[in-house]
Order: sequence, then C-alpha cells, then structure tokens
Amino acid sequence: MDNILPWFVLKNVPGIGDLLFKRLIDRFNSPELVLEATREDLVEVEGITPRLAAAIKQRKIGNSVKKDLDLVMQKRYKIVTMTDTEYPPLLLQIPDPPPFLYVFGRLNGSIRNIAVVGSRNATRYGISTTRRLCHDLVKLKMTIASGMALGIDSAAHEGALMGKGSTIAVLGSGLERVYPEQNRKLFHQIAENGAVISEFPLKTEPDAHNFPKRNRIISGMSLGTVVVEATKRSGSLITARLAAEQNRDVFAVPGSIQSFKSTGTHTLIKQGAKLVEHAQDIMEELSHMIKIPVGKDKPADNRIKRISRLSPDEKLVFESLEPYPVHIDDIDRKLSIEAGRLSSILLQLELKGIAQQSPGKLFFTTEKK
Repeated sequence: MDNILPWFVLKNVPGIGDLLFKRLIDRFNSPELVLEATREDLVEVEGITPRLAAAIKQRKIGNSVKKDLDLVMQKRYKIVTMTDTEYPPLLLQIPDPPPFLYVFGRLNGSIRNIAVVGSRNATRYGISTTRRLCHDLVKLKMTIASGMALGIDSAAHEGALMGKGSTIAVLGSGLERVYPEQNRKLFHQIAENGAVISEFPLKTEPDAHNFPKRNRIISGMSLGTVVVEATKRSGSLITARLAAEQNRDVFAVPGSIQSFKSTGTHTLIKQGAKLVEHAQDIMEELSHMIKIPVGKDKPADNRIKRISRLSPDEKLVFESLEPYPVHIDDIDRKLSIEAGRLSSILLQLELKGIAQQSPGKLFFTTEKK
C-alpha cells in the first residue's frame, strides 16, 4: 500500500483537480516524481502556477486519508491507479480521468465496454427491453457499464448477469455507502461478476453533485452510450452529452411517441444518435473498433429458433402480442380462443421466455423487431 500513498498525497493538494493531475502524470510519469520535482520544473506544466507548485512542495497527508486506506485494506477493496493495467484504457483518453479508482470486484482493463443508462422511473417496456439488450450484448463478449440506480441502470446490470456476463457499476458515492440501499444485493452480485467502482472516498455520501462527475466515468470508459427511456430533463442525457464530447458513439432505444418518458431518447435520435432495436445495431456500429465473436449463434438467431419451435396455437397467440402490454380480454376478442385455453398458451409462452405478464392480466413480448 506504500506505493499508493503518493497518489493520495498529490490528489489531496488543494487546487490539484483531475485535469491537472493527469497533466502532471503525463509530464513526470508518477506521483512520486511529481512530488520530487523542483518548483521550476512544476510550473512548466500548463495550469501549474507558482502558488500550486509551492502547495505541492508543502504537501501533507491527512488522518482522513490514512483511515480511508486502512479501511480499504480491512474490506479487501482495491485501489487501481491510472498507470495500472486494470485501469479502463478508454477512460485515460478523456481530459480529466480520476487518478485512481476504489474497486470492489475485478477490472480487466478491456475496452469492450458499452454504457447503458436511462430513467429511474422506468416502464415495464423499458425494463424488459434493457434486460434483453444487455443479455444479448454480454453474449457478444461486451461488458455493461451503468450507474446502479433504480430503473434502467439496475435492469442493465440484471440483464448482463442473466446472460452470465460481466458488468461494471460506477457509484456516485463511496463503496461503503451503497446507494440506493435497495440495490445492496445487486451491489454484491455485480462485484462477483465484474466490479463496483467509485472515485470517491469510501464513506462519501451520495450527494447530488457527485452524479454528473460519476457520469463522465460511465461514458468515458465505454465505446458508446445507450440511452433507454429518458425525459428531456433526464440526467441520462448528461451522460449522452458527455459521450459525444468524448468522441464516443451515442445510441438510443425508441419508445412510445405518446410517452413523455421517451421524449429525451427521441430527441437524441433526431440529433443523430443511432437508433437501437437489438444488440446487432450496436455491434455493427462498433465493428471497426472491436472484433465481433464468430462461430456462435447471434442472439437474434436464437430468438428465431425459439419462435420456430412454437406450436401453431402458440404462434397465433405470440403474433397477437406487442412490445406494449395488451389485456388478455383484448387478445381473446382478437383471436376468439376459449379463455382457459388462451391462459394456458400464454403461460407456456411465459415459460419459454418469449412473453411476459404485467399486473392486471396484461401481456407483452420483447421478442419482436
């Protein structure tokens, strides 16, 4: 842990933010060499004034930092610095990457990350679509990055876990302040299948001003950002804007034109975001940067196989379903199938994973394109 200490010392110099920290590391290669540099050498770095150079030379280590490091050791968290191979390589390309990350779980230093974000107050359509999309993306060897918030973020992590893939949660609080509390179980599941990370000290509370900072990490570590269900004032649009500023791809999943919860995503599409219906839309856009796995069925091919194995009655009922919930009585009127038989068929479609039921006898599917 001794080699970590200089990172904390430099980070805690008043006036040294992430932008200046990166410039210093680019110039001197390590915080140890920054701390050993002369004032004359320090002021040659853009943004380092004589006052900041003096502050670096007079640096001190506070008790709060020592307590934080002791707790890191006690809880077996990790500190991953920007010079470590596990540090997300794409994150190094943004102007102000965090000098180090607190990590619960394991980072692998891969660029195959895709961010998926959206509304906290998501619809069932948004939740199911996000889960399916992220399930399919991890099957194509992508890692899902999101913010572990309720709604779309949680669905993104859950979809990745359902697909037995890797996912990374970026917190707007410290690792010892799991937020929201309802996601504590998900917090541990993510750490077992990827990592939960934060740039904030372990006991940092989830204050509102932390989340825009958090968003630059989600977009910065990813090849692109997918937005699902966002209003015109959604915080997810901040992540999309940051992704565009970082020269990353922006994707949007369309919703109902009658739902205000998709007005933000539709605005993104109008502004040039790639419209996403399934995982292949994303992979095709990223194909010039990453190798797409071959030799395995595409998720879309697997869906076609499942649908082709339906009985004639099951196919008839399946064709009557839409991505938005339809009441069982409306299906009955449309198909004129005996009520008990219709309920049995819908149950079989649920068991086969191509239909879902909402409260109130509402049924829908996410399998149609």
